[in-house]
Amino acid sequence: MTTPSDSFRAGYVAVMGRPNVGKSTLINALLGQQIAAVSPKPQTTRHQQLGILTTDEAQIIFVDTPGLHNPHHKLGEYMNAEAANALSDADLILFVVNVSHTPPHEEDRLLIALLEEIDKPVPQVILALNKIDRVKGDDLSHRIESYTQLIPAATPVPISATRGDQLDELLATLIENLPEGPPYYPPDQITNLYEREIAADLIRAACLIHLRDEVPHAIAVRMDEYTERGDVGAFIRATLFVERESQKAIVIGEGGRMIKRIGAHARAQIEAMSGRKVYLQLRVKVRKNWRNDENTLRQFGFQRDK
Repeated sequence: MTTPSDSFRAGYVAVMGRPNVGKSTLINALLGQQIAAVSPKPQTTRHQQLGILTTDEAQIIFVDTPGLHNPHHKLGEYMNAEAANALSDADLILFVVNVSHTPPHEEDRLLIALLEEIDKPVPQVILALNKIDRVKGDDLSHRIESYTQLIPAATPVPISATRGDQLDELLATLIENLPEGPPYYPPDQITNLYEREIAADLIRAACLIHLRDEVPHAIAVRMDEYTERGDVGAFIRATLFVERESQKAIVIGEGGRMIKRIGAHARAQIEAMSGRKVYLQLRVKVRKNWRNDENTLRQFGFQRDK
C-alpha cells in the first residue's frame, strides 16, 4: 500500500436494494472474502455493516444495509430505518437490482421514494444491474432498459456478483465518483464488526438456508460466549430465539438432527471467516412475539435509543 496522494479518494457507499438482490454477495465479491452473511432467502441482513476496500488510489467504505421492503412488524420497520439512515450519510448510492426478475418490483420503488425524501442534495446513484448471467439476449436488454428508466440520472453498470462479470468496471465507476480525501480507516481493516458479530450473522444465515417458510425469519441469535482456547481454536455458545414452541421443535428437529445440521453449516462458515477451528454450541429458546416487542428488540440490538 502506497502513501495516499493528493488525488486519493475516499467515501461511504450506501448499498441499497430490495431483499435478495445480491447486495451482500456483491460486497463479499468486491472485497475478495466473506464478511457479510449470505443465504438464498430475503432479509438475511438486519443491521448496517461496513465493508472496507482500500486500494492504492481509493478507500471505498461499503455500507451493507437491510433490503427495503414493506414491513409487517417492528423489526421490519427497524430494518427499513437502518437502510434509510444510510442514505443521508452516503457519498454515493449503489442501487443493486436483480434483472433476472420481471422488473421493476414494487419494493424497488421504495428506494426512489426514500431518495425523494432526502433534504440535502441526493448523492450520485450507481445502478448495479445484477445477475445478468441469468438472462440472455433481447430479454436482458429490455430489462436493463426498464431499470434505467426507473432512475434516469443513475450510471448503469450491468454485473454478475457471483460470476464476477464487470466488477472491475463497477469499482472504477465508484472510485471515479468518490470525493478526494484521505482514508477513514487503516488499510488492513475490512469491516467495522467484531468476529463474534459476524459469527452471529453466519449462524442466522445457516438457519435461513436449512429451515423453510417463516420459521428462519422468526429467529434471533444471541452470542452467549466467544472465547479463545489457545491452539485449540475458539469456543462459541449461542442461543437461537424463536417466537413459538412449534418453531422451537422445528429448529431442533427430530432427535436434534436439524440443530446439528445448522450448527455444522455455521461452524464451517465461521471457520472459513476466522481462519481457525471453532467449537460451536447452540440451544433454542422461545421469546414470544419478539419481533413486535420493543424491549426485546432493544435487548437484541435492533432498536435505537431515542
